[in-house]
Amino acid sequence: MKLYGRIWTRREIEARVGRIEQIGGVRRFQWVEGREAGSEQIEVRTGAGLRYLVSPSRALDISLAEFGGVPLSWQSPNGDVHPAYYDDAGLEWLRTAVGGLLMTCGLSYVGAPGEDEGEAFGLHGRIHHQPAHHIASEGYWRGDEYHMRIAGTVSETRIFGESLHLRRTIHSRLGENSLTIRDVVENTGFSETPLMLLYHFNFGFPLLTEKTKVEFPSQRIVARDEGVPVDGYERWQAPEADFSEWVYYHEGKATDVDGRLTVSLHNPEFPTAGGETRPLTVRLSWYQAQLPRLIQWKMPSAGTHVLGIEPANCYVEGRAKERAQGTLEMLPPGASREFELKLEIEV
Repeated sequence: MKLYGRIWTRREIEARVGRIEQIGGVRRFQWVEGREAGSEQIEVRTGAGLRYLVSPSRALDISLAEFGGVPLSWQSPNGDVHPAYYDDAGLEWLRTAVGGLLMTCGLSYVGAPGEDEGEAFGLHGRIHHQPAHHIASEGYWRGDEYHMRIAGTVSETRIFGESLHLRRTIHSRLGENSLTIRDVVENTGFSETPLMLLYHFNFGFPLLTEKTKVEFPSQRIVARDEGVPVDGYERWQAPEADFSEWVYYHEGKATDVDGRLTVSLHNPEFPTAGGETRPLTVRLSWYQAQLPRLIQWKMPSAGTHVLGIEPANCYVEGRAKERAQGTLEMLPPGASREFELKLEIEV
């Protein structure tokens, strides 16, 4: 493996530490106070600067992510609140949404609260608040490379309704500043079921400053709401009180031969814990064939100071509109869909 500027063998590393967790690895724990009490976390440290928290209590979503002790993600004022406080009505999702690096939205509904075929749905569906089961968190050697893996299953089921199961794996390697998410969504029921899935990545200060530039693989950009300017969508700005969210739909073009789309966030003066600065780029990539939609949530408000990058198979105006437009994806009984996303940090 490459670590600290040179190549090491497994035995060279093991000769220098009492246990590998001295450098990096995985560790599982629980919060103990307030509305966070009982909420589980799995810490991943890659030994190269990237550290992130995965929540088994919440769909194996990713809460705080940081590089060199400096945050990359935006954290909501709710904290890592236990999902038992979740209310699925209307906009109540906003009272218990964690923010963090990733919130998964779906699996059968994404977008603003609404109705579809006589059924009411709250904001962004239920999956972000569903605990995972069959959880595995492990670190292991494969040759001279040390791997860190978290896996589990998250279910969205109902009597006389959907039977959807998300099998998620998150993987990193020691010495690397990257993580890969591999998901499989399966319909174990006996009727076709709507599949709406959105990966709500949230980036915040100090990755985002007035000097940060965001690059999208876009051929066409449309504002969701009338009157929202498209000009300046790729720039960030200082906090502004009472800023109303700006949402953009991007029609992208694959940026490599494998058919991946990539969004890059570049900060030329990313701060270190010691007070110095250096250029840093965060890249988020995924397969366009798996997630053809890209939504940008620009929210430079005071307090809610966050940029959402949201690969998806749908937009965010609800299931009824997707159905009416003929764009609602239906997952047949017994069928499954695979999704893969990768986040990389370059310094």
